[in-house]
Amino acid sequence: MGETPERKKIVIDTDPGIDDALAIFVALNSPEIEVVGLTTIYGNVYTSLATRNALHLLEVAGRNDIPVAEGSHVTITNGTKLRIADFVHGADGLGNQNFPSPQGAKIDQSATDFLIHLANLYPGEITILALGPLTNLAMAIQQDPEFPRKIRQIVLLGGAFSVNGNVNPAAEANIFGDPDAADIVFTSGSDILAVGINVTHQVVLTEDHLNQLAQSKGKFAQYACKILGVYFAYHHDAYSMRGVYLHDPTALLAAVDPSLLTYTEGVVRVQTGGITRGLTLFDNCKKRYGEMNEWFDKPKVKVAITVDAPAIVKLVMDRLMG
Repeated sequence: MGETPERKKIVIDTDPGIDDALAIFVALNSPEIEVVGLTTIYGNVYTSLATRNALHLLEVAGRNDIPVAEGSHVTITNGTKLRIADFVHGADGLGNQNFPSPQGAKIDQSATDFLIHLANLYPGEITILALGPLTNLAMAIQQDPEFPRKIRQIVLLGGAFSVNGNVNPAAEANIFGDPDAADIVFTSGSDILAVGINVTHQVVLTEDHLNQLAQSKGKFAQYACKILGVYFAYHHDAYSMRGVYLHDPTALLAAVDPSLLTYTEGVVRVQTGGITRGLTLFDNCKKRYGEMNEWFDKPKVKVAITVDAPAIVKLVMDRLMG
């Protein structure tokens, strides 16, 4: 008998969100990983509703043992005019189903304190899957300068590398939500894997898939069918497509099995002002520039450039129906 490999410890920083819900369910049905906590952030909904939704999703899954820590209600620069994507996910963030209030409660620690606590408890073992704006992570880095070296990896859903954004031509939603925080995270020296919409827009759940989920007896599949209507309608309006992008589940599966994507390495900086606020710019580091500048000596990160979309969709389907 071979040794079973150690399950990766993952914290999911999330703003649930319909595709967040799918990613959380797939994570809980992924034997390769152990979800050690959820931290919440604004994005698809405001932070307090993200916390409620996170608790609700864990209750649906029968996993009230997993702690939920509430994250920041403002950006890293104390911005309160947040961009909330309720027009994509419904006013409740979960397809306007108006689910009952969860029985569980968040823990007393803030998301930032909880992340720092886990990094100290399991040095070198924690992977953070960041599915929303990066405020909580940037605050952890500011509070504990050693934090980037204490965690194993940050897999983040964010950026639009060499393609148009989805908030405007320049910016992808999670980075646009807090560009200053994103720049702190990208330049922190952590082992970072960025999964942008340049790859997630290749991973599509179709109406056929939805019909398969509807015929499945799995509780996650049944729940997914309930919430996906609003998301399908949004994609039809915004992109004239009959399907939905699997952004968050793709980032999750990149954390579970990095070989499902290919990557390039270089420096990423985020534009923090002007009409390109939220732009992620990738430097392939092939040229040595003559003068010291904002790009000089910054740590490299990995950026996803291709994806095995059929394999990802199959895994999402199997784990929702399983």
